[in-house]
Amino acid sequence: MTVLGVRALNRAMLARQSLLERSQWSVPEAVARLCGVQAQEPQEPFVGLWARLSGFEVGMSDAALTGRAVVRTHLMRRTVHLVAARDALAWRSRHEAMLRQKVLGVYRSELAGLDLEEVARAGREVMSDGCARTMRELAEALEGRWPAVSRRALGELVVAALVPMAQLPPRGLWKVRAGVRNLPLETWLGCEVDPPAERGDPVGRELVRRYLAAFGPATTADVRAWCGLAGLPAAVRELEPELVSFRDERGRRLWDLEQAPRPDPDTPAPVRFLPAFDNAILGYRDRSRVIDEAHLGLSVAGLRAVLVDGRAAATWTYGRGWLEVAPLRPLSRAECEEVEAEGWVLAGFLEEGVERVRILKAG
Repeated sequence: MTVLGVRALNRAMLARQSLLERSQWSVPEAVARLCGVQAQEPQEPFVGLWARLSGFEVGMSDAALTGRAVVRTHLMRRTVHLVAARDALAWRSRHEAMLRQKVLGVYRSELAGLDLEEVARAGREVMSDGCARTMRELAEALEGRWPAVSRRALGELVVAALVPMAQLPPRGLWKVRAGVRNLPLETWLGCEVDPPAERGDPVGRELVRRYLAAFGPATTADVRAWCGLAGLPAAVRELEPELVSFRDERGRRLWDLEQAPRPDPDTPAPVRFLPAFDNAILGYRDRSRVIDEAHLGLSVAGLRAVLVDGRAAATWTYGRGWLEVAPLRPLSRAECEEVEAEGWVLAGFLEEGVERVRILKAG
């Protein structure tokens, strides 16, 4: 069986994430092809799309969100993602058990013995008037029936697990600060959430296909790390006749779509600035294809990464009039020049009048 080294896996990921070459995708198409864009920090997806799309303008993303082609909702790993509307409806039921388990794990003692279906019915009844509500407002409407449960636990249970919700704009619009107001996904999109499959796991199989198209080659553990769902190894086994497999350098089996791009490991990779919590890093259990073990913490700490030769080689921050890059390793003069050039382009995208792009000394 062919062995794929770290560099080969890196170039495959970059190609599928549109990080080798910016694509001409529309925003809804990009969000769908990427299997969603992590979006708990509302402004971060703009940088992720800018890094991947040629000619991207912030109005494109705003229009996709207000036009309901994409939606902000709790889904993979119970984090807020920007997801194509059709995918949100198709995938939500398959994520239900995981979403419930995650909330119950956090508030186990408070929610023990609660009739979840009764709470779900009550939540839907409150939201049936079509008015968007904050989590606190929804919890206040329900707390009289469950006075022993804190508002926080009750609100999270309904909003993040029991009732499929959309987070409405202006939350998620460019440079708009807005709190979270929720509306049932079906009300916002005007379509019903697809029901759970009566037999088999067709959504699980589709999730595996879509994941591999965006992130592969990958192990079944990587797929689960991306979405948080159980039962996907069985979906992989069912798909095995249409997949190809490889080994990584540690002997683990990697699965992939036969026709998916696997560029030459020596393919040049341009500098790319990524937002916080980008799934190009978080979408794997084994993140060694893109980040060194010593720096794994940055991917969960909300630090923004700079890819140099395809790997996380620096972090970046910006403020009014400046953008600063902090290398994780010494950068060559040529690398510094490329980082600085791309940094100036990003700075111009983020705001007008940037006066300084600075690369610090490697710590």
